[in-house]
Amino acid sequence: MSSPPGAFCLVLHTHLPYVLGHSTWPHGASMLYDATADCYLPLLRVFRRLVADGIMPRVTLGLTPIVVEQLADDRFKEWFPHYLADRIEMADANAGEFGYRGDRHLAWLAERWVEHYQGLQRLFLDELDRDLIGAFGELQDAGAIEIMTSGATHGYFPLLHEDASIQAQVREGVQSHLRHFGRHPRGFWLPECAYRPRARWAPPPAIQLPDGTTWMRKGVEEFLGENGLDYFIVDAHMLGGGDPLPVDISADNTLGKLWGRITRRDEPPRPGYEKTPFWAYFVGSEFEDHPPVACLVRHEDVSSQVWSADFGYPGDGWYLEFHKKHVPGDHRYWRVTDDRNDLDSKDAYSPEMAAERVREQAGHFASIVHDSLRWQPRPFGRRPVLCTPFDAELFGHWWHEGPAWLEQVIRYVHQDPQVEMMTGREYLADTAPATAITLPEGSWGAGGGHHVWLNDDTAWSWRRIYQAERRMVHLARTLSGRSDEQLQRFLAQAARELLLLQASDWQFLISTGGAPDYSAHRLVAHHTDFNQVAQLAERWARQERLTDDDWAYFGSLCDRDRPFPDVDPAWWAEVAHFAQD
Repeated sequence: MSSPPGAFCLVLHTHLPYVLGHSTWPHGASMLYDATADCYLPLLRVFRRLVADGIMPRVTLGLTPIVVEQLADDRFKEWFPHYLADRIEMADANAGEFGYRGDRHLAWLAERWVEHYQGLQRLFLDELDRDLIGAFGELQDAGAIEIMTSGATHGYFPLLHEDASIQAQVREGVQSHLRHFGRHPRGFWLPECAYRPRARWAPPPAIQLPDGTTWMRKGVEEFLGENGLDYFIVDAHMLGGGDPLPVDISADNTLGKLWGRITRRDEPPRPGYEKTPFWAYFVGSEFEDHPPVACLVRHEDVSSQVWSADFGYPGDGWYLEFHKKHVPGDHRYWRVTDDRNDLDSKDAYSPEMAAERVREQAGHFASIVHDSLRWQPRPFGRRPVLCTPFDAELFGHWWHEGPAWLEQVIRYVHQDPQVEMMTGREYLADTAPATAITLPEGSWGAGGGHHVWLNDDTAWSWRRIYQAERRMVHLARTLSGRSDEQLQRFLAQAARELLLLQASDWQFLISTGGAPDYSAHRLVAHHTDFNQVAQLAERWARQERLTDDDWAYFGSLCDRDRPFPDVDPAWWAEVAHFAQD
């Protein structure tokens, strides 16, 4: 039986900043609890149900290392059940309140919330034994999904001052994945899909006044290739780079990667149809200098069926309204109704009508995937791919019906003989890129550039990050080679604080107004903690006596901020370069 002519790669990117131990509500650990209850557990349940029905979802799931570290943390495993119990208690109280008022429909909806959270409680405690990461790992081991890694804390690569910082973000991303999933990752989610090519660079003037000094910096693909990673995702507008250049692929010396070295072919560029989002490409202008890395390209039109604020599925009037919540408890009992912002005008939610819209819109999306792939050329037997990446938290958290919609889409595609669900690695192993392209600098943020992360409201944060980066490089070069265990513990904690400081979330939440005060506080706090621990390391190296307050502070900090037990301060000492054969 021949393979379906088209491939569909559905990518879900899961990310939250480090919030354990940094307050609870409205910003803090509750963000992780909400995402787990609304998104991560429902998605896991969808994948397991599909597998039980004989359908491999073959979804590419990006779990950022900082999310994985938190879900595996004993504090989360202890605290999250209390959150579920509270949700059940409040829904039960709502049911009593609505029943007393004589509103039988809202009382019934409240009882549904009770059953919903009780189901999550059974799943988390009884079926998973609180091990959410282990459950996702089992799905990957079974071939049902592929898990991508990312930068350790989702640092925004193009704006970081030191190449050593990018190197550390990537290496910790790989290390964390190996530690939790027992295998080397092949896909890498670029934080915010932000890419920077090899080029001469200087800090943006908004952060640091130019003095005329520039220096050559590695392209993002070089860091990935040198760390055994095969591919990443870019936004559609990034295809505005150079024309595709034909290449030959060697299968020798792959270093565990999909491909060995690639070399230029002495022939004209292939026909223009190759420069579309339906093909994968090797990336970089100097691709012969490092192990090759490919990119898959987001299909903008198909993705917009979900993302669009004007006509995307989540805005359908029958779906659960996110913004209107009942107090006490913050449970939701109303539907979107219309596109007006007047929350008082919202009608009561109808689960039956929402389920009907899920089936209709899943069918509509599956037909668009089918039609989009049907007419694509297939030169030399190569099959095209349609890649649609989404923030995973959309499915269940922001869009309550999202997991059900996703399940139905996968079921419809499974029945389509013309389309095959494939993970990113599966597609690239099946249809290797035939050309290499250069990509411009950019991201998937508004306008395709860096403005969401660098603007008048956030420039101050980058000045603090740059100071900390330079100090970490100095610490690593002067102290990381010493055999003093306590000194290395100081350096490792300084490295953790720097990684947490670099999270792209802080600038995003400031720029969008999502949590500007909380984010500014976290930025300042991690910057302060980094410098204080760096000072402890320097004092200890000089054999100065530390006070009881110093030790109490350090112990408390290590207990609060404890991701990445394998972080290596030496990663900041020297930027590696691939050794050619």
